Amino acid sequence: MTHTILISIGTNIDRAHHVRAAKTALDALFSEVAVSRVYESEAVGFEGKAFYNLVASAKTELDLDTVCNLLKEIEADNGRQRNEKKYSSRTLDLDLLTFDDVCTQSPTVLPREEILFNAFVLLPLAELVPHWQHPLEKRTYQALWQDFDQSSQQLKPINFNWSPQ
Repeated sequence: MTHTILISIGTNIDRAHHVRAAKTALDALFSEVAVSRVYESEAVGFEGKAFYNLVASAKTELDLDTVCNLLKEIEADNGRQRNEKKYSSRTLDLDLLTFDDVCTQSPTVLPREEILFNAFVLLPLAELVPHWQHPLEKRTYQALWQDFDQSSQQLKPINFNWSPQ
């Protein structure tokens, strides 16, 4: 069975390198990978360098547990330390946002709660998959973004170069 997944990608350490590395890894593991624009956002919850954030959609035949483990492996391959504080700088942060319309608490919370609270997740979703519906809210990501307090978190679209220089 083919599953549709949405993944949030964030980094504030060697940002361009880690965004490219994430896309390369996702392309190797999943099919039909598509990405939103890359946005720059201020660190949330701590003082730190600004993040690059984007969202990817993909297709996979893999089960939920395997997808979660693979995302953790990609993070580890890119220098992510599991003993980091919750709010700290990251080489690479990959969060599974949705897995089809599954609603669960394990092995991860789905749909991911920050979809509704973080502009750096919701805006890229509204751009990439505007007409898809949030599994619990039953509203499109475009409608959720239109109702979001867009003045609460500043995002800047980046003219991202996908080719390393």
